[in-house]
Amino acid sequence: MSSSDAHSAHNYHPLPVVVATADGAWMTDVEGRRYLDMLAGYSALNFGHGNRRLIEAAKAQLERVTLTSRAFHHDRFAEFCTELAELCGMEMVLPMNTGAEAVETAVKTARKWGYRVKGVPDGRARIVVASDNFHGRTTTIVSFSTDPEARADFGPYTPGFDIVPYGDLAALRDAVTEDTVAVLLEPIQGEAGVLVPPAGYLAGVRDLTRERNVLFIADEIQSGLGRTGRTFACEHEGVVPDVYVLGKALGGGVVPVSAVVSSREVLGVFRPGEHGSTFGGNPLACAVALEVIAMLRTGEFQKRAAELGDHLHAELSLLAEAGKVTQVRGRGLWAGVDIDPSHGTGREISEKLMDRGVLVKDTHGSTIRIAPPLVISKEDLDWGLDQLRAVLGV
Repeated sequence: MSSSDAHSAHNYHPLPVVVATADGAWMTDVEGRRYLDMLAGYSALNFGHGNRRLIEAAKAQLERVTLTSRAFHHDRFAEFCTELAELCGMEMVLPMNTGAEAVETAVKTARKWGYRVKGVPDGRARIVVASDNFHGRTTTIVSFSTDPEARADFGPYTPGFDIVPYGDLAALRDAVTEDTVAVLLEPIQGEAGVLVPPAGYLAGVRDLTRERNVLFIADEIQSGLGRTGRTFACEHEGVVPDVYVLGKALGGGVVPVSAVVSSREVLGVFRPGEHGSTFGGNPLACAVALEVIAMLRTGEFQKRAAELGDHLHAELSLLAEAGKVTQVRGRGLWAGVDIDPSHGTGREISEKLMDRGVLVKDTHGSTIRIAPPLVISKEDLDWGLDQLRAVLGV
């Protein structure tokens, strides 16, 4: 039994590697062995481990002030809200810490907007979500999960959600009623195996929600901030939702930073004391996130994800043609790869890759997810793909 197994709850099943240091796209374990990180903290490390710009921004802020709580103003807050709103093409920002907190905040926002603005009778607000979603682990969020592992034994469940198949516009249209206040979707479903919806689906959701006076909430916690080759995955269909839910990469892998970003009409429903967070929008978080926003403004990371992503998907499609994998999905530097069961489970493939110095993570039995830091070199990416080919016997 490892020391962590002895004293930590078994809520994860990590690969048996103990990381001590990391830099860029590489991690080194306690025995000095190097591994290529092809997961990037589920997109939290889009800019790589130990990114100097982010570390320097954090160091500088650590010397000044790290926390005031929202009881007082601090000198990084207004700039953070302004810059993030501008990056999103929105007007207002409500900062939190974790992705799940941001999703919970979006749920509360939608309900309050429904009652205050749309005029839904009190207590009747409903939100439509997609099957196979992953929005977090709180009791409310798992209430509308269809994953038995995430949901079982955590009831009683929070009411007010209607679940429809992901990518099915007709089912979504049928589910929307006068009491519907929002549709909450991932533009690409990450935990489900990097599922990309059918072409035109997001645009159809946008049209439907606008027509029925319902908020379109896009959970871009994993898909956003450069991962798919655009700042937001919604951009691939020219769609702008009513609400962005952001997290992971917003904190640069340095500190947890999340936010709900929307219009004044939507986020303006909150009054002092109705929602909050001690750490949400703290000075350290704002300093790091401001540097993330500045990096994204250059377009360099989006361009890199698009170009290397095209290469990644071209190489993975060759494995599909060779019959080594049954399906490849994704956009940009993000792929879900379904392994032919004759080669092993997703977990077994992940372990074999680990033995060859590459770290990925499995999901749903036969699928592995590939999502390296956007700073990865083409040479390192190719080396990682070589190891996958070797594991699959190509």
